[in-house]
Amino acid sequence: MAGNSQRRNRRTSNKKGATVGSGGKRRRSLEGKGPTPPASARKGHVKNRIASAKAKQVQRRPVARRGGKGSSEMVVGRNPVFEALRDGVPATTLYVQQFIDNDERVREALQLAGQRGNIHLMEAPRAELDRMTNGLNHQGLVLQVPPYEYAHPEDLAAAAFDDGEDPLIVALDGVTDPRNLGAVVRSVAAFGGHGVVVPERRAAGMTAGAWKTSAGTAARTPVARATNLTRALEAYQKAGITVVGLAADGEVEVGELEALDGPVVIVVGSEGKGLSRLVGETCDFRVRIPMPGGAESLNAGVAAGVVLYEAARRRA
Repeated sequence: MAGNSQRRNRRTSNKKGATVGSGGKRRRSLEGKGPTPPASARKGHVKNRIASAKAKQVQRRPVARRGGKGSSEMVVGRNPVFEALRDGVPATTLYVQQFIDNDERVREALQLAGQRGNIHLMEAPRAELDRMTNGLNHQGLVLQVPPYEYAHPEDLAAAAFDDGEDPLIVALDGVTDPRNLGAVVRSVAAFGGHGVVVPERRAAGMTAGAWKTSAGTAARTPVARATNLTRALEAYQKAGITVVGLAADGEVEVGELEALDGPVVIVVGSEGKGLSRLVGETCDFRVRIPMPGGAESLNAGVAAGVVLYEAARRRA
């Protein structure tokens, strides 16, 4: 019995260990790799860059930055004050000269300010109004316009991505007339754009004149201010957004530009000088608007409206 037990133990001790298998590799090698992943999942594809940018924007959204404040402004004179109030220009205080002649314009201005409900009415002697306006012909009415709260350029793209939309943004390069800025804001609102970017220096800002020209659309269309426009455009490109510059000698006609179907920033230069050199070199495309009538150029508001219409038509 002892010998049999030893023989069994010997057989057990000499038994081969577990054989190492392939781990299923040979089986998996015979299987297909499945359907081709969508473009948004393929590294290096433009749609993958856009999807990655959207994810980053969502992560950054809780700490959105601001583009700073503009400077406060005074609107002076009976007609300008009345028109500013009528057109919805933001205001904090309406100063009225003591013992002012109560004509129709004064009464209408006071009525509009009262209807707003958030404008302070202050009576002041003429000398004080002269001091406040540096001697301008205020005609007894002065309207205080608060500093404009600018967005940050990244805010515009982030808001579009958050809504599941391709950004449609207009950037202005060297546009110094506030009325042109107001007209562009109005066009952006009309064609479903997501905002306007302006440089911090040597450019029009959101003044009372820009507010008036926007016909109230500035209240719902954000304007962002960039410290450096070229760097802001490069940041948009890294986020997968195509930058398109308008130029009279552009290589592509606006109607032929397929990039307007997707995320895009439209850059409009000044009427006289067009795009600056650095901004023009940064653009992915330089496009022209055909003008059979022979006009040399269009002002910024009209040019932006033409391209925005084409982008909206393609997206419809």
